[in-house]
Amino acid sequence: MHTFKIVSMELVIVTSEKTARQFIEVHVLLNKRYPEWIRPLNKDIEQVFDPEKNKAFRHGECVRWLLKNDKGELIGRIAAFVNKKYRTKGDTQPTGGVGFFDCINDQAAANLLFDTAQQWLKEKGMEAMDGPINFGERDRWWGLLVEGFHEPLYCMNYNPPYYKQLMENYGFQPFFNQYCYAMRVDQQLQPKFFERHAMLKKDPGYKARYIEKNKLEKYAEDFTIVYNKAWAGHDGGKDITKQQALNIFKQMSAVMDPKIVWFLYYNEEPIGCWLNLPELNQFFKHMNGKFGLLQKLHFFWLKITGQCTKFSGVVFGLVPEFQGKGADSFLIVEGAKVIQPKSHYKEYELQWIGDFNPKMMNVAESLGTSRSRQLVTYRYLFDRTKEFKRHPILEFNKK
Repeated sequence: MHTFKIVSMELVIVTSEKTARQFIEVHVLLNKRYPEWIRPLNKDIEQVFDPEKNKAFRHGECVRWLLKNDKGELIGRIAAFVNKKYRTKGDTQPTGGVGFFDCINDQAAANLLFDTAQQWLKEKGMEAMDGPINFGERDRWWGLLVEGFHEPLYCMNYNPPYYKQLMENYGFQPFFNQYCYAMRVDQQLQPKFFERHAMLKKDPGYKARYIEKNKLEKYAEDFTIVYNKAWAGHDGGKDITKQQALNIFKQMSAVMDPKIVWFLYYNEEPIGCWLNLPELNQFFKHMNGKFGLLQKLHFFWLKITGQCTKFSGVVFGLVPEFQGKGADSFLIVEGAKVIQPKSHYKEYELQWIGDFNPKMMNVAESLGTSRSRQLVTYRYLFDRTKEFKRHPILEFNKK
């Protein structure tokens, strides 16, 4: 534990509607002076801490704190959580998480927040903490922004640059880097994509199609097949059920642009998918954290009038037996034929890829993208004498 004299700060546990509101307010207070910051929707933060909406509560628990100065002003916040399902391959210790960290540029204040979270995690039997991470899936609120301080993607952390020093001065070490990649939509693909596409085009078994909204059940089933072959088992991943996939697709349907959601088939068997969404923060930056009736009407007006000029990559993958055969190029070229001509989209950005996944980083870079931002997931071992190990490199199935 860090030792210092605390004379003018007060920690408050979030236990009421008022303190839950303040938990959101402190993030706004500490970030609103940064012009590129986009305020998250209140509901997206609230549901993380709602046992009825966040399935992580089935396997864990969490706690939140606010930090105030001697005048009662909000100067920081943090959440800590334990989840029995949270484990990285190679871990030799139980690891908890911290997230939703915000703090004034004061090391003593940051240390108090980290020490408090560490103590709670120790009491829960943890021996390390990763952060800033989400109490739930990795597709939201994961990692500290360290490069690329421009408008964040939807449900992506944005923080002032000095947070890096606050965390590293405390003793957090990079567990893995997270890279995003971006390109212009009208950018010509490299020749090798067309060469591989032409080669596979000779085989009539290959077909690529964009999604049809009136057939969500079919595409949810196709996604289930691809996901369970391509991802389940990696890094502790589990199979997804058709119902879970259908629920995801139904949630996506209100904002989905069918022509940027693609599936690849061989002899009508699903073998790959490339799922993209309009970049929702292009809409939500106008909402000031709210999403009531007026904001929903505003959202649909923005959508209908083509105000969103950016889309983001959410999922890209092939089943193992079709990897390394050019099928990825076939899917991308078929999609580009539809997406690029007369598109109102100007920019494309891939959601983060961990540096433990060099295979996917190579796919992103081969598109001709450039790195658009970097986030870092940090780890802090409570036993400071223990050897620190970074996230292991992913090993994919070979068939």
